[in-house]
Amino acid sequence: MKKRLAVAFTGPSNSGKTTLILKVARKLIHEHHLEVAIIKHDPKDKARFDVVGKDSYKFSDTGAEVIVTSPNRTTYFSHRHADLDEMIRMFRDFDILLVEGLKNLPLPRISIFRNSIDKDYFPYMNALAIDESIDIKKYTLPKDVDVLDLNDTDEVITWIQKNAKKV
Repeated sequence: MKKRLAVAFTGPSNSGKTTLILKVARKLIHEHHLEVAIIKHDPKDKARFDVVGKDSYKFSDTGAEVIVTSPNRTTYFSHRHADLDEMIRMFRDFDILLVEGLKNLPLPRISIFRNSIDKDYFPYMNALAIDESIDIKKYTLPKDVDVLDLNDTDEVITWIQKNAKKV
Protein backbone atom coordinates (compact mmCIF):
# COMPACT_ATOMS: atom_id res chain seq x y z
CA MET A 1 0.00 0.00 0.00
CA LYS A 2 1.38 3.37 -1.01
CA LYS A 3 1.63 6.27 1.45
CA ARG A 4 -0.37 8.74 -0.74
CA LEU A 5 0.93 11.90 0.94
CA ALA A 6 0.74 15.33 -0.69
CA VAL A 7 2.46 18.67 -0.24
CA ALA A 8 2.40 21.84 -2.33
CA PHE A 9 4.99 24.43 -3.33
CA THR A 10 4.20 28.02 -4.14
CA GLY A 11 6.05 31.25 -4.83
CA PRO A 12 6.56 33.91 -7.47
CA SER A 13 7.93 33.17 -10.96
CA ASN A 14 11.64 32.34 -11.01
CA SER A 15 11.80 31.79 -7.25
CA GLY A 16 13.10 28.23 -7.66
CA LYS A 17 9.93 26.15 -7.27
CA THR A 18 10.63 23.83 -10.18
CA THR A 19 14.30 23.44 -9.25
CA LEU A 20 13.42 22.50 -5.66
CA ILE A 21 10.68 20.09 -6.75
CA LEU A 22 13.12 18.38 -9.15
CA LYS A 23 15.75 17.99 -6.41
CA VAL A 24 13.17 16.66 -3.94
CA ALA A 25 11.62 14.27 -6.48
CA ARG A 26 14.97 12.85 -7.59
CA LYS A 27 16.08 12.25 -4.01
CA LEU A 28 12.75 10.70 -2.96
CA ILE A 29 12.85 8.37 -5.98
CA HIS A 30 16.53 7.41 -6.10
CA GLU A 31 17.55 7.51 -2.43
CA HIS A 32 14.30 6.90 -0.52
CA HIS A 33 12.92 4.52 -3.19
CA LEU A 34 9.48 6.14 -3.16
CA GLU A 35 7.01 6.59 -6.01
CA VAL A 36 6.54 10.30 -6.70
CA ALA A 37 3.76 12.03 -8.65
CA ILE A 38 3.92 15.70 -9.66
CA ILE A 39 1.16 18.15 -10.59
CA LYS A 40 2.20 21.50 -12.07
CA HIS A 41 -0.24 24.36 -12.32
CA ASP A 42 0.01 26.32 -15.57
CA PRO A 43 -1.97 29.50 -14.79
CA LYS A 44 -1.09 31.22 -18.07
CA ASP A 45 -1.88 28.10 -20.16
CA LYS A 46 1.62 28.15 -21.70
CA ALA A 47 2.51 24.46 -21.41
CA ARG A 48 2.68 22.56 -24.68
CA PHE A 49 2.66 18.79 -24.67
CA ASP A 50 2.77 17.99 -28.34
CA VAL A 51 4.05 19.22 -31.67
CA VAL A 52 1.85 20.74 -34.37
CA GLY A 53 1.48 18.28 -37.22
CA LYS A 54 1.89 15.10 -35.16
CA ASP A 55 -1.08 12.72 -34.90
CA SER A 56 -1.57 13.22 -31.16
CA TYR A 57 -1.73 16.99 -31.70
CA LYS A 58 -4.28 16.51 -34.50
CA PHE A 59 -6.40 14.26 -32.26
CA SER A 60 -6.22 16.70 -29.34
CA ASP A 61 -6.93 19.65 -31.64
CA THR A 62 -10.35 18.14 -32.44
CA GLY A 63 -11.40 18.87 -28.86
CA ALA A 64 -11.56 15.18 -27.93
CA GLU A 65 -10.12 13.72 -24.74
CA VAL A 66 -7.05 11.79 -25.93
CA ILE A 67 -4.80 9.13 -24.41
CA VAL A 68 -1.57 8.30 -26.22
CA THR A 69 0.00 5.05 -25.11
CA SER A 70 3.35 3.52 -25.97
CA PRO A 71 5.52 0.78 -24.46
CA ASN A 72 7.09 3.24 -21.99
CA ARG A 73 4.46 5.88 -21.21
CA THR A 74 0.85 6.98 -21.31
CA THR A 75 -0.03 10.62 -21.90
CA TYR A 76 -3.46 12.09 -21.27
CA PHE A 77 -4.57 15.22 -23.14
CA SER A 78 -7.69 16.85 -21.77
CA HIS A 79 -9.57 20.02 -22.64
CA ARG A 80 -11.34 20.05 -19.28
CA HIS A 81 -10.18 21.35 -15.94
CA ALA A 82 -9.69 18.55 -13.41
CA ASP A 83 -9.92 19.10 -9.67
CA LEU A 84 -7.30 17.68 -7.29
CA ASP A 85 -9.28 14.53 -6.51
CA GLU A 86 -9.65 13.73 -10.23
CA MET A 87 -5.93 14.24 -10.83
CA ILE A 88 -5.03 12.06 -7.84
CA ARG A 89 -7.26 9.28 -9.22
CA MET A 90 -5.37 9.45 -12.54
CA PHE A 91 -2.09 8.75 -10.73
CA ARG A 92 -3.49 5.87 -8.66
CA ASP A 93 -0.43 4.58 -6.77
CA PHE A 94 2.17 6.96 -5.38
CA ASP A 95 3.92 7.63 -2.10
CA ILE A 96 4.33 11.39 -2.36
CA LEU A 97 2.53 13.91 -4.56
CA LEU A 98 4.34 17.21 -5.14
CA VAL A 99 2.09 20.02 -6.37
CA GLU A 100 3.55 23.17 -7.90
CA GLY A 101 1.21 26.14 -7.57
CA LEU A 102 -2.55 25.94 -6.97
CA LYS A 103 -2.20 27.90 -3.75
CA ASN A 104 -5.87 27.56 -2.80
CA LEU A 105 -5.68 23.77 -2.46
CA PRO A 106 -5.98 22.59 1.15
CA LEU A 107 -2.49 21.06 1.27
CA PRO A 108 0.52 21.74 3.50
CA ARG A 109 2.52 24.29 1.58
CA ILE A 110 6.13 25.40 1.25
CA SER A 111 6.51 28.93 -0.11
CA ILE A 112 9.75 29.64 -1.93
CA PHE A 113 11.38 33.05 -2.16
CA ARG A 114 14.66 34.63 -3.23
CA ASN A 115 15.70 38.25 -2.63
CA SER A 116 12.43 39.28 -0.97
CA ILE A 117 9.29 37.76 0.55
CA ASP A 118 5.83 38.65 -0.72
CA LYS A 119 3.50 38.88 2.29
CA ASP A 120 0.52 38.00 0.05
CA TYR A 121 1.68 34.38 0.33
CA PHE A 122 1.51 34.35 4.16
CA PRO A 123 -2.07 33.00 4.39
CA TYR A 124 -1.11 30.02 2.24
CA MET A 125 2.23 28.95 3.72
CA ASN A 126 3.14 26.40 6.36
CA ALA A 127 6.86 26.59 5.65
CA LEU A 128 9.14 29.09 4.02
CA ALA A 129 12.12 27.95 1.92
CA ILE A 130 14.68 30.71 1.41
CA ASP A 131 18.36 31.12 0.65
CA GLU A 132 20.99 33.55 1.87
CA SER A 133 19.58 36.31 -0.37
CA ILE A 134 16.88 36.95 2.26
CA ASP A 135 17.49 38.48 5.67
CA ILE A 136 14.72 36.75 7.62
CA LYS A 137 15.09 39.20 10.53
CA LYS A 138 13.51 41.91 8.34
CA TYR A 139 10.19 40.03 8.26
CA THR A 140 7.49 39.25 10.77
CA LEU A 141 6.33 35.82 9.74
CA PRO A 142 3.02 34.26 10.74
CA LYS A 143 3.51 32.04 13.78
CA ASP A 144 3.88 28.31 13.18
CA VAL A 145 5.69 28.85 9.85
CA ASP A 146 8.83 26.73 9.62
CA VAL A 147 11.84 28.32 7.91
CA LEU A 148 13.77 25.95 5.65
CA ASP A 149 17.03 26.27 3.75
CA LEU A 150 16.12 26.31 0.06
CA ASN A 151 19.46 24.66 -0.74
CA ASP A 152 19.12 21.84 1.82
CA THR A 153 17.04 19.21 0.04
CA ASP A 154 17.26 16.80 3.00
CA GLU A 155 15.80 19.42 5.34
CA VAL A 156 12.93 20.03 2.91
CA ILE A 157 12.28 16.27 2.59
CA THR A 158 12.26 15.87 6.39
CA TRP A 159 9.64 18.65 6.60
CA ILE A 160 7.57 16.97 3.87
CA GLN A 161 7.70 13.60 5.64
CA LYS A 162 6.49 15.22 8.89
CA ASN A 163 3.84 17.52 7.39
CA ALA A 164 2.47 16.08 4.14
CA LYS A 165 -1.25 15.36 4.11
CA LYS A 166 -2.77 11.95 3.37
CA VAL A 167 -4.85 12.18 0.18
